Amino acid sequence: MNGRQFGARLTPDGTSFRLWAPAAKRVDLLLVKPLPLQRGVDGWFSTDIADVKAGTRYKFRIDDEIDVPDPASAFQPDDVSGPSEVIDHASYRWRAPDWRGRPWHETSVIEAHVGTFTPEGTCSAMIGKLDHLVATGITALELMPLADFAGQRNWGYDGVLWYAPDSVYGRPDDLKALIDEAHLRGLMVFLDVVYNHFGPEGNYLGRYAPSFFTESQTPWGSAIDYRVPQVRAFAIENALYWLREYRFDGLRLDAVHAIPELGEISMLHDLSVAVGNLAAETRRHIHLVLENDDNTASLLDVNEDPPRGKYRAQWNDDYHHAWHVWLTGETQGYYRDYVKSPIRDIARALGSGFVYQGEASMHRGGRLRGEPSGQLAPTAFVNFLQNHDQIGNRALGDRLESNVGAGAIEAALAITLLTPAIPMLFMGEEWGSKAPFPFFCDFEGDLADAVRNGRRKEFAGAYAKYGDELPDPLDPLTFQSAILDWGSRNEQAGRERLALVRDILAVRRREIVPRLAGAAFGDAHAADNGLLTASWRMGDGATLRLLANLSDQAIEHQAETAGTKIWGGEISGLVPRWSVFWRLEAR
Repeated sequence: MNGRQFGARLTPDGTSFRLWAPAAKRVDLLLVKPLPLQRGVDGWFSTDIADVKAGTRYKFRIDDEIDVPDPASAFQPDDVSGPSEVIDHASYRWRAPDWRGRPWHETSVIEAHVGTFTPEGTCSAMIGKLDHLVATGITALELMPLADFAGQRNWGYDGVLWYAPDSVYGRPDDLKALIDEAHLRGLMVFLDVVYNHFGPEGNYLGRYAPSFFTESQTPWGSAIDYRVPQVRAFAIENALYWLREYRFDGLRLDAVHAIPELGEISMLHDLSVAVGNLAAETRRHIHLVLENDDNTASLLDVNEDPPRGKYRAQWNDDYHHAWHVWLTGETQGYYRDYVKSPIRDIARALGSGFVYQGEASMHRGGRLRGEPSGQLAPTAFVNFLQNHDQIGNRALGDRLESNVGAGAIEAALAITLLTPAIPMLFMGEEWGSKAPFPFFCDFEGDLADAVRNGRRKEFAGAYAKYGDELPDPLDPLTFQSAILDWGSRNEQAGRERLALVRDILAVRRREIVPRLAGAAFGDAHAADNGLLTASWRMGDGATLRLLANLSDQAIEHQAETAGTKIWGGEISGLVPRWSVFWRLEAR
């Protein structure tokens, strides 16, 4: 599975072109003039052309009816329907060629969207912000999807050409330079990839390779049929491509619950095995993370290194949802599953990973959701208070900072960033940015109208309340509003929040990270008045203890004083409002 089947490949004499088009009768390569490809077995068409070098642009003509880009195009200088460009990946000279990554337990993530991270919105511009991330205590930069999408602005989850980083962010070498510069600073770089659907504009596979798709639908388009060997290879090769050619340190697989796992061996298993082989071959730390609404704990094994069928960790939506309900009181949508006792749900997430471990979900029509997860390591969970989804899938795209007091947010951060789980921030969260992150895209015609109308239907109540204040996802101003407000970092509130986050992450790096290997869940308890206690057995035998008051009132409590204080002051009978205390007790 490590050998490339898809995409144009440079040869000593020129370039080899291949296209899997089982429904096509004829395929021509369009260069200066059409050149017929030879039909092989199993729907493959191919040809080798001498003297075709890097930089050459090409398309395929299907049955003299439609001209299409290469579905495994390495670069699309003129957007998704334009010609593909032959790229020489070997020509880039890496400045950190000996980088092998970092162990998973050292990970502190920040999620970022390239197009809104800086005013320029490019990979090159991001390089200038890497020192800020390092100084903050971040060890991993996670990029939202880069696969080529239609138009000039998009979250990235509508990508249609999975192998091509979108040209609005720069050329392939610009992305490599960003990763290279991150590695020189000790930063890992992860990529969000989408293997559950293709975007709605610019995907031509249905014309010449309809067996890519099943009859079932995801919320975003036709489901992909990974029972077909070529389709499975297309996704697995793509994962290896990002890890090998761009040297990403890991991948986050979007919404894998929307991948129909038909057949005896799942695509997710095969992808993990292939990545594990690459990690062993290159002696690199490579990390695979899932987003999975099904809470399938059996897919996770943080100790399987390199991967051999399992995944390092999962984004823990349960953790976020419980916190969000507790902090905001919001109960719409999926938040209604956490209304009964959000503080106890927070405790359950701290004490055993998922909140839903087989219980019925009211939001999902009573369906049982999840598997027991307390046997997993705490580092099998990526915990967060905000991310692109939880901000952007709100009517206004507003952040916690616009709805919750600073004291409550800072208490939540002091817990989230110091638990043995892997912490994640959303770009700008480290200084309390209030820049919104609304949903935005750049479609045209009927598709643009469908997106706009669908948004209005989804947020009908909010439209009745806010009217014209709600952002139009197609309006360029909506995109511009999402550009990160770096200037607010230098205002007093920004400086104070950033100093706090840096201090917390410094404690994590000094006291928590060295003890994480072999850490295990312990006990966690919460009372309705907001008092929260939890403990974990660390890898060196020490016990990590948490005491917090997550309420607006001081609470009487006789706190334990054993061990070494690592965060928070002393307690004398009353636990102050929105306060957090951490201690370490040696074995």
